[in-house]
This record gives sequence, structure tokens and C-alpha cells, in this order.
Amino acid sequence: MTTNAGLKTRQSATQPLRTGAEFLAGLRRRKRKVIVDGEIISDPTAHPAFKQGARSIAALYDYAAAPENRAVMTFPSPVDGAPVLRAYQIPKTHADLRDKRIAAEKWAELTFGLMGRTPDHVAGFFNGFAAKPSVFAAGGEQYGRNVVAFYEHLRDTHAYVAYAIVPPQIDRSKPANLQDDPTLYAGVVKETDKGIYVSGAQQLATGGVYADYIHLSCIHPLRPGEENYALSLAVPTDAEGLRLYSRRAFAMQAVGKSADEYPLTARFDETDCMVVFDNVFVPWEHVFCYRNLEVCRDQWWKTPAHLYGNLQAQARYSVKLRFLLGLAKRMNEMTGNDAVPPVQVMMGELASYAAIVEGMLHSQEVLATHDEEGVLWPSKTALYSVMALQSEINPKMIDIVRELTGAGMITLPSSFKDLDNPETAKDIERFYRSNKTGAREKIKLMRLAWDFIGSEFGNRHQQYEKFYGGASFLVKMNMFRSFDFKSAGALVDNALNLPPIED
Repeated sequence: MTTNAGLKTRQSATQPLRTGAEFLAGLRRRKRKVIVDGEIISDPTAHPAFKQGARSIAALYDYAAAPENRAVMTFPSPVDGAPVLRAYQIPKTHADLRDKRIAAEKWAELTFGLMGRTPDHVAGFFNGFAAKPSVFAAGGEQYGRNVVAFYEHLRDTHAYVAYAIVPPQIDRSKPANLQDDPTLYAGVVKETDKGIYVSGAQQLATGGVYADYIHLSCIHPLRPGEENYALSLAVPTDAEGLRLYSRRAFAMQAVGKSADEYPLTARFDETDCMVVFDNVFVPWEHVFCYRNLEVCRDQWWKTPAHLYGNLQAQARYSVKLRFLLGLAKRMNEMTGNDAVPPVQVMMGELASYAAIVEGMLHSQEVLATHDEEGVLWPSKTALYSVMALQSEINPKMIDIVRELTGAGMITLPSSFKDLDNPETAKDIERFYRSNKTGAREKIKLMRLAWDFIGSEFGNRHQQYEKFYGGASFLVKMNMFRSFDFKSAGALVDNALNLPPIED
């Protein structure tokens, strides 16, 4: 078995900050197999299903590389002091956590919180892995070294990693090893001196079309007998035998239409993929957990990986809710309802939910604690409390906005072509205007709102947020394990032991 010394892609020093043009060039150069509409795509930048999403990711890299943004978006590499993405900073202090949260918010603002798996998401997980290599070393010292070396490679090359960590929904009544075909779920099928071979499928690689690497593992609990699936490893997206099956590409519905018709769908569909591994070779230096049920489980919960990754996720979600409130407020102003007391009550409720999410986001950094190794852990209770309620908060907020808009989003003209036709433009201008703006401006705003709430893209987001942290009962179990019931019980004991009241 080789060690991390064989990591051929590792750089001896940091590379210059990655630009958007370099990111796009990398997508063109590293040919991958993406399947959409029965077609095998090798270059996402050239296909209408993916090219605008690729440009949106490229814009993130350009923003971070801009000299005026480097203080916020980068930190000095411990290798040579050159700037590297703050997304890969392992936080040591509360101030570091704050800086990471702000950087995540800046990137999220560029996509209005609509791209959930941008390069800073899985970067957070690898920060957590590298912060506690002893967890991986429990399965063999080389695995601890491997995960640190790979994290350093990601950091120094500003790489983009997506993950596939949930088994496909084939027959959830049976464990992976008792399926009709033991290679349905991604697992090891062969071991050699140089590495392992993996076959099977795993979901849900959001952003995988654009990533440099796929992190394969399993966040579901595994039982004895499922050791072949107890893995944690990284595979380049252009690896031989790797295929990415994209779900319906919503950006395709915007093809040939004005971006004003589907302004969000056209730009920010990051796609979700089923990842198929067909005898994919993985060198040992890219393996961090191998056939070890305990380590596969502990990587999520005995390192701060799940907390670091979801700090970014909640920063992104907080930005998305701010965008939702801005949309609702602008529509109220457009229709003249902004000063109506019942409307203000509903807006106050929306603002309350958004403020709770933002407040708990800040609490993660303020209440962070160091463990016995000096590793900083964001507050579990602050994170899991809001994640546990996200599946209930999000649809309620969307429904409030639907109620506020009434028929406004579904009585729009068929397209802006109705405004361009002299025969119909007069009616459109007369009956679709507001008391503040002309028809075109009002229609543009309402189409933006419909794309966010009612389009296929918008409905995918509602499903996405509902299951963002997995099934809500799982997140609530995380909260159950994290809450300080001991101190709560102590209050009850104190009440039960109150001294007698003297006359």
C-alpha cells in the first residue's frame, strides 16, 4: 500500500488564485461523462443545460480573485503565505469562523442563495476532516495522513469538490450487502497494491457536473456486513468509468428565450446527479476510510466536518431568505399594498423567520468551543436547532409570499413578445402596469418572483430545502443528542427541592 507520497497532483506550493477563465478552461480540458436527455456530454461549458451554471461558478472564482475582495475571500497559505480561498481555512478562533461566514455570504449573494453546493460547501467538510486526522487514523495511520495531504492539495489548488454520500433509493428495506446485486450501491469490488476499484451508484452529487473531484462516502448508518460500502475517498470527475446522470436540466427551458422570462433558472441551476462508478480505480492516497464502519460514521460526527460544511450552508440559506423578503417587499410596493396593516403583519412574520435563521447562524460562531485538541467546533445546538426547523420554516415562508402575491404571478402575459407586438402592446401597457412603474418593469419583477417560487426550478428548491439536512427526524435526532438536557433537568430538581414556605 502506498502513502500520500504518491499523490501526483499535490503541489509543492500554492498556485495563483484560480480565475473564472481558468475554471472554465479546466472544465473543457478534463473531459467527463455527463448524461442528459440521452446525450453524453464531455464539456459542460458548451451545452445549454450547463453552460450558464458554469459561468455562475466562474463568477465566484473571479470575485474571490479580485484584488479588492482578497482580504475577505482569502487567507495566507501556511505553505508560503500566498492567498488561498478562505473556504479552505481551518478556523482556530471565533474571529476565523466569523470571517468564513462572511466569505460564504459574499459568494451566496452572487447567486442569491440559489446555488447550495458551491466550492465552499464540501471544502468545509474537508476542513473538518483535516482538523481531526486522528479519527481517520483509527482505521490505519496512513488514512489520517492521506486526508490531510488531500485537504492541502485542495486548498493549494483552489479545487472544487462535490460529494455523493447517500445510497440510491432502490430497496431501502435491505442493507447494501443484501440487495439483489451487491454492486448496486457504491462499494469496493477489488483491492490491489496500488489502490482499489469501486462499482455501484451513489447520490446526490449536487454541482458534480462542475466539480474537479467527487467525494464518495456514506452518511447513512451502516451495519456489520456492509464493510465494502464503508468508504471515504476522492475521485476526479474525469476518472475512467465515472458517469454523472443529471436530473432534468431546468436551464433547458430557458434556452432560446429572453433571460427575463426565467432569470434565475437560466443562470443558477447547479444540477443534481446520480454518480455511477463502473470499476473506477482509486489510488490509495485518495482513500481516507477503507472498509471501516466506525470511521465511516465518525468522520461526520467526531470531526467538526458536518458543522463547518453546514455553517456555509446556513450562511447561504440566510442570504436566500433575505432575497425572498426583498422580493416580497418589492412586490408589495409595486401593488400598493405595502402600507396595509395585514400585509405588514405577514411581512413581520416572514422577517421573524429570516431573523431566527440569521441569529442562529451568528450563534454558531459566538458559542463555538475548543475541544481537548484545540480544535474549534461551531455550536451544535445553534446549527441543529435551525436545521431541524428548516423543513417547516421554508414552505411556510413560501406560502406567505404566495398569499401576498395572490394572482399577480399567474396573470402575467405569455412572454415579453406581447409587449413587443404593436397590436397588443397598448393593452399590456395599460392593464399590467402598477401605480409606480410601467408594465415591463412590473412584469419583470413578477417573473423573477415566479421563477423563484412557482417554476420547475423554484419547486426543486422547495424540495431541496425540505431535505437539505436529510429527513427532518434525523436532524431532530442530532438536536436531541446535542442539547444540554442535564442542565435542564437540574432546574427541575431545584424546583422539586424548594424549601418549605414558612408562615
